[in-house]
Amino acid sequence: MSGHSKWSTIKRAKGATDAKRAAQFTKVSREITIAARIGGPDAASNPRLRLAVEKGRSLNMPNDNIKRAIERASGLGQTDAYEEITYEGYGPGGVAVLVEAATDNRNRTASEVRSLFTKAGGSLASSGAVAWQFEARGIIECSGDFAKVGEAAIEAGADDVDEAGGSVFVYADPSALESVRAGLEGAGVTVKSAEASIVAKSTIDINADDARKNMKLIDALEELDDVQRVTANFELSTELFVELTR
Repeated sequence: MSGHSKWSTIKRAKGATDAKRAAQFTKVSREITIAARIGGPDAASNPRLRLAVEKGRSLNMPNDNIKRAIERASGLGQTDAYEEITYEGYGPGGVAVLVEAATDNRNRTASEVRSLFTKAGGSLASSGAVAWQFEARGIIECSGDFAKVGEAAIEAGADDVDEAGGSVFVYADPSALESVRAGLEGAGVTVKSAEASIVAKSTIDINADDARKNMKLIDALEELDDVQRVTANFELSTELFVELTR
């Protein structure tokens, strides 16, 4: 089971409360606004926007929220000058951590992120220090029989298939994300979500205490309004995975 499959399952288990859902709406709204600003407001011709909108809909985000997020990018609503920044750092046990943020105040976000790393016993690193340990991947979460999804994924040109928490995860090159998803749906596979993500090229083993400290750090980082996504390169033991998804 890959690290990303475990991360996705844990995030889904922890994201069920209303408070978490509201925070997710804020983050997805920013992603929609940025995607629309960069690639235009037409989801049909803007793959990044299409993925962001679909993510919002998968969270039952109201259509009015989605519309307002697109309008902000078009200058029709409140204007928010969000910029995308990636912070790099080390968590307890030498774990490499990438923090992707969308902020309208670079100094505020850097200060908040640095403070959380320090409190956790880690440290913020310079640009390029850990980014080389990660790579962009397309992640498609599906439901259904693993063998059936796997066969359809291979036919659609996917790179790998994994399963966790009752879902099947299909991995593809980000540039092939749309075609692989279309191939899966054409084969009758139910696609729950699809996103261009970042995953660790390889993971490291750390002790249970450091793993819990890193999960606490990741939770704290993800609670920041400006933080869109956090990725780390440590492997969760089966025991800790079960503990965290209870």
